[in-house]
This record gives sequence, structure tokens and C-alpha cells, in this order.
Amino acid sequence: MNTAVISNNLLFFFVGAWPNGPLGGIALTLILASSAAILASILGLVWGISLTLSQGWLRRILLAVCELLRAIPVLLLIFWCYFLLPIAFGIDIPGVLTVIAALSLVSGAYLAYTVQSGIRAVPDGQWEAAHASGLNRYQVLRLVILPQALRIVQPSFVNQWVVLVKDTSLAYIVGVAEFTFVASQVNSREQVYPLEVFGFIALVYLLLCTAVQWLGKRVLAGRVVA
Repeated sequence: MNTAVISNNLLFFFVGAWPNGPLGGIALTLILASSAAILASILGLVWGISLTLSQGWLRRILLAVCELLRAIPVLLLIFWCYFLLPIAFGIDIPGVLTVIAALSLVSGAYLAYTVQSGIRAVPDGQWEAAHASGLNRYQVLRLVILPQALRIVQPSFVNQWVVLVKDTSLAYIVGVAEFTFVASQVNSREQVYPLEVFGFIALVYLLLCTAVQWLGKRVLAGRVVA
């Protein structure tokens, strides 16, 4: 095994063509994953609460959109966003932003159901006791129900963040030079070291996913306690 191919291209693996070109590699993968994770978490939280509290036609619309996003393959949604968002807004939207938008929408749809399930898992007695103490419906949700629900759904949030790290590799379809993309470029240039290159890819994703899992548990645990 020739590890020199890794060490000789290490900077390219980390930042791509930057500073002589656009940022790429592991750095761009982290930007994509962290941005999508933040947006998806916010969207999933708001969406999940809305699914819980809404009724009638509004709830049916929210459910329909959620089901649609969960049914569309992530790769296809990235492709659609890349071509449809510029048409919808009349401006040229960078591939990085379209990837973040697509990943956020899909993950937000999954997390919406997660949040809804977490809220429903809290015993009805909690609602009744909080109402009896004089709190209105939204105060009960924010101060009593959500802290317990987030504790219940914490593993699902962390799992979705890990999935996001891996799904950033799908950005290649719109030419975004994330880690897998630049690693494939190295493999095409070197040609004779696929085992070393793709083994390095697997190792890096393992380390990234492990770090996200470790960090995510502590961030969520700290916020739930707070």
C-alpha cells in the first residue's frame, strides 16, 4: 500500500483548489453538512410543532408536502433545486446553496415527523397539569412539553445529522467539489492507487460521522438541560 498518494494530495483533500480556486474537499463537506443540519433542525422543529398543533386543511397540506419530500430521492431533489431555483427566483444560485437547500428540505421533513412523535410521546397528564397551573397552550409547549420531547428524539436528530454528512457526497451531480468529488479527481489523476484513495475516503467519513455523533449528543443534551 502506497500512502504517499495521500500525503502528497493531503491539502487538496482538505480544501480542494483553494486559495487558487473555489473551496472544496473536507472543508466544503463540513460547511455543507453543518449548514444543512442547522437549517433542517430549525425546519423540522417548526414543522413538527405545526403538525402537532394544526388542524384541517393546513395540517393536510403540511402532511402532503412532508410526504412528497420524503418520497423524492435526495439526488433527484438536488438536481431539481439546481435547475428550478434559478428559474423561480430569476437569479443564478450557486450549486453549494442548492445542495444545502435540498438536504435541508429532505432532512427537515424527516425531523418534522420525529418532533411530532416526540411531542405525542409526552403523557397527556403533562399538558393537563401545566394548563392547571395557568399556562396557555404555547407556554405549555415551550416550557413543559418541548424539553421532554427533545430529550426523547435526541438520537433521531443525531442520526439525521450523521446521514447529512454522508449525503453531501451526492453534491457531485451539480459539480460541487466536496470531499468525495476531489478524492475522485485524485484517483483519476493517479489511476493506480484506488485502494488507498477510497480507503482514505472511508476513513475520513468514519471519523466525521463519529465526531458528529459525539458532538451532537453533547449539544442536544446541553440544550435540553438548559
